[in-house]
Order: sequence, then C-alpha cells, then structure tokens
Amino acid sequence: MKKILCILAPAVMLSVFSCKKSAGEGGTSSITGKVYANYYDKRIQSKLSSGYAPREDVFIIYGDDVTYGDNQKTNYDGTFEFRYLQKGKYKVYAYTRDSSGAYINQVNQSAPNIAVIKEVEITSGGKAVNLDDISIIK
Repeated sequence: MKKILCILAPAVMLSVFSCKKSAGEGGTSSITGKVYANYYDKRIQSKLSSGYAPREDVFIIYGDDVTYGDNQKTNYDGTFEFRYLQKGKYKVYAYTRDSSGAYINQVNQSAPNIAVIKEVEITSGGKAVNLDDISIIK
C-alpha cells in the first residue's frame, strides 16, 4: 500500500499544480456593459426612437470556444454583467438587425440578425472590465 501511495502521490501533485486555468467561469473578475438600441421602422428607413435596451440577450464566448458559454438578459436600463470570470480572452455580443441590405439585396423582416461583437481580455484576477456600449438596431 505504501508503495502505491509513493508512486501515485507525485503524479497527483504534478497534475494538481500544473493545471492552467483558461478563460471561463471560476474566477474573481467581471465584464459589464450596456446595450443601446436604435429603433427603426420595418424597412430601416425612419428612426422611431433610441435608448438603452431592456430584456436583450447578451452572450459571452470564453477564449477560443466555438459556441457561447453563457448568456444574460439586460436589466431595465440595458445593463448586463458576467461575473466570476478567470483571466483570458472573451467575446461579448448581442444581435442586431442587418441594415446593410446584403440579404437578397433588400432590407426585410426575414433577414437574419448579425452579431455585434466586443472583444476583451482580462489580464489579472479581481478585475472589473466595463465595455463600451453594444449598439444594435431593432
């Protein structure tokens, strides 16, 4: 039994101390921001109003992941927050209407939404990063 413990103990300690944490949950940092919406008519020709957008979905991608790791709804004043993040690179995004007209050469209600992406890097623990507004068209 002592022989097995002597062999396994160094391997276990090496694996515990060599683990490198990457972007994602489990840390002490946070990313906050706001979503600002410009509200237009159906053809995106006339601006109707604008302001910080409540109840908008905001997503976060951890590091080089290919899908989002978490999502939040904005508060009544357009604010969102992703907490308990580790050091690493992140992409935060919300969807906007495609106003370019590139979809079937015209702007229409059935055109796909596109992502407005903000990239950020957290370089140390306990850091609170405040993003510039994510501006969308509704």
